[in-house]
Amino acid sequence: MTDDVEGHEPPGRREERPEARERQEPREPRPIIERIGLAAIAAVLAILFGGVAAAAWVGGEIFLAAMGAIGCLMTAWVGALTLFRG
Repeated sequence: MTDDVEGHEPPGRREERPEARERQEPREPRPIIERIGLAAIAAVLAILFGGVAAAAWVGGEIFLAAMGAIGCLMTAWVGALTLFRG
């Protein structure tokens, strides 16, 4: 069964039209205090991931240590992007 209702598109097939992009307001950077706060939260989470990685390494859980280290690096990366890119 197909729905041929004009203007209706299934959610999976929706394409962004050029005129829709023109109507969007230009993106403004976040305020510096908000960026510092988000970066601080990311730093705390990165330290926690690093702690998990270190504890897992000492405990002999290599896979968990690798996952913790990856989480630490990814969180630090996103925190830095938030702070410097806005």
